[in-house]
Amino acid sequence: MRHGASASYAAVRERYEACPTELARGETYVLYGILDFIVDHYMPAIETVHHEVEAIEDKVLAAGLARADIDRLYALRRDLLRLRNAVVPLVEVCRRLEHPEVLEIDEPMCLLFRDVTDHVRRIQEDIAALREVLAFAFEASLLIGQAETTRRLAAWAAILAVPTAIAGIYGMNFEFMPELKWASGYFLVLGGIMAACVTLYMKFRRLGWL
Repeated sequence: MRHGASASYAAVRERYEACPTELARGETYVLYGILDFIVDHYMPAIETVHHEVEAIEDKVLAAGLARADIDRLYALRRDLLRLRNAVVPLVEVCRRLEHPEVLEIDEPMCLLFRDVTDHVRRIQEDIAALREVLAFAFEASLLIGQAETTRRLAAWAAILAVPTAIAGIYGMNFEFMPELKWASGYFLVLGGIMAACVTLYMKFRRLGWL
């Protein structure tokens, strides 16, 4: 773990070793360089997550999320939480370094640390915004799924209402019902029920409810 961490800062070390002028500006400038290096390397991670969030958002608006998409959504929220936990302490560190009373540094260095602080805060805001978008995507996916289930239930309820209503009418045992005397009345009623149910089913299929 330590070896990987030291290797990650190799670029900073090589830059300062190759430029003695910058190294001669003192340990405060080296500290600035390390902080700037850390902050800059958060940006590619944020951009990668941003692209994935946009793709998930498009899927939500198009056709809802599959199980794999929901799993990825949770993973992205967990990754953003880890990033936030890493960035929040860095914000406080950079904020303290803006003020000369923390370290004996001159005004130009304070401006450099202030610039790093602005970048860190912007990253923090980006993380918060992405987490909100992911939360919205999850809630929208749930609402879409609930709406689809509601439509399906309503469509089947409408189809089943036809035989239920007709059976209810014939179950009232009225004495004067002419069709009861028809030899083919039973089959006509069954045919009418079947025709009405099939018609409703096809219409709901065209509407995308079934």
